[in-house]
Amino acid sequence: MTTRTTGADLFGATLLFSLLLHGVVILGITFEAEKPRPSVPTLDVTLVDVGNQEQPDKADFLAQANNSGGGDKDKAARPSEPVSGLLPTPQRSLAAEPKEAQAPAPREASPSQLLTSSGETAFAVNTTQEQTERKERPLPESNEEVQRRMEMARLAAEVREQSQAYAKRPKKKFISSNTREYAYAAYMKGWVGRVERVGNLNYPDEARRQGLYGELVLTVGLNRDGTIKSMDVIKSSGRKVLDEAAKRIVRLAAPFPALPADKNRVDELYITRTWQFLPGNVLRNY
Repeated sequence: MTTRTTGADLFGATLLFSLLLHGVVILGITFEAEKPRPSVPTLDVTLVDVGNQEQPDKADFLAQANNSGGGDKDKAARPSEPVSGLLPTPQRSLAAEPKEAQAPAPREASPSQLLTSSGETAFAVNTTQEQTERKERPLPESNEEVQRRMEMARLAAEVREQSQAYAKRPKKKFISSNTREYAYAAYMKGWVGRVERVGNLNYPDEARRQGLYGELVLTVGLNRDGTIKSMDVIKSSGRKVLDEAAKRIVRLAAPFPALPADKNRVDELYITRTWQFLPGNVLRNY
């Protein structure tokens, strides 16, 4: 069945389109895209690590606590971390852990069959079954045993190092007016005579002008070749001029003869003597 379009239908369609067009022009009906709805307002809060009781007059940021004068910058800057923190990672404990034996458990040996051949011969072979003996493997050492062996090794290394350091130390000899050993007593007698002779020839001028007198105890250290190693005032005279004068006299008398030959071969000799600066500009060493 075929539907035929008549003039009345065309006229109705034309009238409807004309009414819509006039409505758009007269009423100003337009079509536009729908605007997005405003989002829900948010509040930006900065977390601070340290707070104080002083409230700022004008806050730069919102935070959970008052903080006035914090930071080390001239301009306001939002606190932040340059990178995020590390994720927690499992760490192995330092406590001793049980250690299981890794060697296989010992087992019985399988019997071995000896084969023989038949025939006329002058000797015979025993055909009994033999058991092969297998030695048990020792279990691995426990963690405590390993730690004990390591500790013993460290102690042995420390003892060896201390022994070597002690062997490298110079052998020292300390003498004074009470020394009775012939070799060192004779050396000290010559040393004292030399110091007194040089000291009386070079008596300190300042002590002579000011009339200063007194006594002090001085220890002089000598190397093997007789050169000066150290000078220490054990007991001061109370006058710096006299203490320094004694040291100056030792330096003028140096170098001294080499140390005497000794079975112990002393490397350093320390002589402790009392120095007296007496009236009349006389130096005495005893």
